[in-house]
Amino acid sequence: MRDAPETTLTGFKPRSTSLERTDQHSFWRLTSRFSADRLFEWILTAFAVMSALTVVIIAVELWRGSSASRHAFGWGFITSSAWDPVNSLFGAAPYIYGTLVTSAVALLLAGPIGVGTAVFLTELAPNWLRSPVGFLVEMLAAIPSVIYGLWALFALVPIVRHTIEPTLNRWFGFLPFFQGPAYGVGLLSASLVLTIMILPTVTSISRAVLERTPDDQRLGAYALGATRWEVIRNVSLRHARSGILGALILGLGRALGETMAITMVIGNRGGINSSLFSLGDTMASVIANQFSEATDNLYTSALVEIGLVLFAVTVLLNVGARLLVGRIGDQTSKSGGQA
Repeated sequence: MRDAPETTLTGFKPRSTSLERTDQHSFWRLTSRFSADRLFEWILTAFAVMSALTVVIIAVELWRGSSASRHAFGWGFITSSAWDPVNSLFGAAPYIYGTLVTSAVALLLAGPIGVGTAVFLTELAPNWLRSPVGFLVEMLAAIPSVIYGLWALFALVPIVRHTIEPTLNRWFGFLPFFQGPAYGVGLLSASLVLTIMILPTVTSISRAVLERTPDDQRLGAYALGATRWEVIRNVSLRHARSGILGALILGLGRALGETMAITMVIGNRGGINSSLFSLGDTMASVIANQFSEATDNLYTSALVEIGLVLFAVTVLLNVGARLLVGRIGDQTSKSGGQA
């Protein structure tokens, strides 16, 4: 026998059908799903805004902190070589010069080595050798900069002083870059340390973009009779050139901001000298060395302005690199489409 329907004081109480219960369940599921999606979207948006806001806050604080120096020296701060805290005379030219020279030399050395290592691991190395060598190269990025500085001070500097600098002076002494006494510490040692420090960045990114070269392009080139070198030059490197350029720019950015290792081997004496054997200083190292010694507002403001200049150089470098990489990537896509 079927149960009688429930009754109330006002009459019969209708029961909910299965269709109504299904509709209610679907409605609440869709509502909760929509709320979760919106919440996830808001969280990600907040993260993106926080990242952009951090850059803006850093720029604003550097601008405010350097106001006294900017008002006192103007644009002459960038071109002046004077650095006399006693007489309140400050100029950033020697430190800008030291930063650019050491970073450029490091990039000139690390670029061919890093790209060559990436090509070897991608195109030439046997399978059993690729992983160990790649792991060891990437391990260089995990070593703290102070360890690099200690190693360079006790191992690299003696080699530079007794072997590398005398040899360069003997064979290339007619060039102004390799003249002067061999101190060991100086621009050359700092450049060599930076070379080792940016090498894993250049190698890892270059290897990653080379591995993305389509296999059909390689096989097609071999089928047309190309040699291994022709395939590497005309197919792999051509396809990956925008990514390799990005790797070099990232390595340069890493070199520009390095502080501790450079401070330990560059000599920490501001000056503009064409010789790589001379002592020098960088924007990052002078801030690290002298910020605790700044006793007045103008001195502190001058160091903050050096940080502002370094920040501006880094931003301009990244913007220019992004535009250049995009342009090269577009040209590669067009040439590939035409081919």
